[in-house]
Amino acid sequence: MTFLDTLRRELPIAVHPFDSAKGGVGLVLVDLVNGFATTGAGALAPPEPNDDVIRMVAESDRLARVFAARHQPILAFLDTHVPGKPEPPYPPHCEAGSGEERLVPALLWLEDCKQATLVRKDCINGFVGAIDPASGKNAVVDWVNANRLTSVLVLGICTDICVMDFVLTLLSARNHGLMPGLADVVVYTEGCATYDLGPEALKAYNLPETARHPQAATHHIGLYLMASRGALLASSVR
Repeated sequence: MTFLDTLRRELPIAVHPFDSAKGGVGLVLVDLVNGFATTGAGALAPPEPNDDVIRMVAESDRLARVFAARHQPILAFLDTHVPGKPEPPYPPHCEAGSGEERLVPALLWLEDCKQATLVRKDCINGFVGAIDPASGKNAVVDWVNANRLTSVLVLGICTDICVMDFVLTLLSARNHGLMPGLADVVVYTEGCATYDLGPEALKAYNLPETARHPQAATHHIGLYLMASRGALLASSVR
């Protein structure tokens, strides 16, 4: 039995189909930007083609086109940082003007999509990044309430980092009553991905053993933690 098999046995998750055609559903895409999802595009981008990331981009594009055609709301986070301003523990990435902060080629059409709201964020947690420091208003809360959403479907990268932080905070904000109509936060398992960093990569980048990040295991852990806090996991989207 592999480590992943043990993990799935000890930390089981339940997945179900999700019907996105019902009323009141919005789509959230987390960080489908070059710096995270285009091969060789930056320090945190896949160094070579990765099947999980390729699938995530394809599913994000497919569902975004369906939502746009049905005139359902889409919110896309774009990780964007002030050049020279660090975000420990990560190396410089997705700096404004570098091109890393732009949507991946397959999703560039969202820039001109009337159904899409693009939110640039300068931190891991998109919910926090959506807060206007001057007014205190939150673009995510406003988007959910303005569209009278009852469900939010979330896809993106990385499952156990930016996606998870956003989902967990959104769940708390929902429970706190900031979005009275929001009932379900749904994570599409096949529309999420994370990165892989094994022993060989650690040596190549001179990183400590604690930086290890097995892709399949951390993806599963991210899904488990989100579900354990109240998110619904969708195995497919009708």
